[in-house]
Amino acid sequence: MEAYRKWVRDNRDYLHSFESLANGLTWLLPERFSDSEIGPEAVSAAVGIITAVNEHIIETAPTQMHVNATMPSSFPYSLCIAALKNLETLIEVAAQQYYGDDKRWNFIAVTEAMKVLFRLALFKNSGYKILLEGGETTNNERHLETSTSQHKANAFTKHGGHHASGFSGYLNGHNPWNLEGRALSALSRFGENAQMISPPAWSHRVQHQHAILNPPATIPERPTLSTILSEQGHRGALFITGEVLFITRPLIYVLLIRKYGSRSWTPWFLSLAVDLLGTSFLSYATSASASRKDQRLRLSDSEKDELRRRKMLWAFYLMRDPFFERYTRRKLEGAEKVLEPVPFVGFLTAKIVELIVGAQTRYTYMSAS
Repeated sequence: MEAYRKWVRDNRDYLHSFESLANGLTWLLPERFSDSEIGPEAVSAAVGIITAVNEHIIETAPTQMHVNATMPSSFPYSLCIAALKNLETLIEVAAQQYYGDDKRWNFIAVTEAMKVLFRLALFKNSGYKILLEGGETTNNERHLETSTSQHKANAFTKHGGHHASGFSGYLNGHNPWNLEGRALSALSRFGENAQMISPPAWSHRVQHQHAILNPPATIPERPTLSTILSEQGHRGALFITGEVLFITRPLIYVLLIRKYGSRSWTPWFLSLAVDLLGTSFLSYATSASASRKDQRLRLSDSEKDELRRRKMLWAFYLMRDPFFERYTRRKLEGAEKVLEPVPFVGFLTAKIVELIVGAQTRYTYMSAS
């Protein structure tokens, strides 16, 4: 196992390219959105889990842990969350085929409940930091304990190679190969897989040299819920509430669908309300109007990107029933009919619409959780 870890860490760039290609090819597997898609989904889930395991191996490399260490090693919550996200579509497909369309929501609810438990545990274990990529990317930044000069040095390194820029950066963040990343790529970029921008070699050298010259003297004590509420007051309470709403929103949504049905407007509106309310709480708690003593609520660059990414995910409400069935689908089919006579363009448009409609039938593709 140690030999495999070393091989993964030594060939990380090659693996990123290969995994990107493999995840893209899973969308082309036969019967992807048919009534018999357990086989293709099993292949897709296996590729996703292997990718998540490799990412975990890279993130837990000794040099990475030395540079980014802010807490002792703990249970691999991020890996468990990533594995669940890659398995949930397979679980949904199998449940629908063997137990029927109605009962599949029971299995989806159990899966979402497990993800909520892992995310809440990770949220607590991280010292109540914002979850990046739904918890799939570890938030180990120490931007509040460092000095201004150290913050600038870290920002220079991060901006030099760690973040994708613009719209694709907000959508993909640090781990674009997961289920959410594949659906976003297929729906918003017509099947083109997002490309991960790996940090250049000089970026790692700068981080490593900086860690050697300025090693962390002590591991800071993780804030507890009581200390956050006592020190930050109502802003701390709103911050915790906003993040908990983000974590529990997918479970609330699927429970409402289970009760009212996917064609009802009640789950759609209440889910959107939870999203808007949670984001409003987080925005207020971390706003520039916070007093000078509320330094813990200031966000790092990656956390600011995460909040922007979450707002981008609101586009999924256009793909959720009943809005999709009543409005979005009609627009797509209208565009398909208009472009149908055009050679090649008509064929390409028909395939794109087929892909979008097929993905929309799966809750897990549209959950953005």
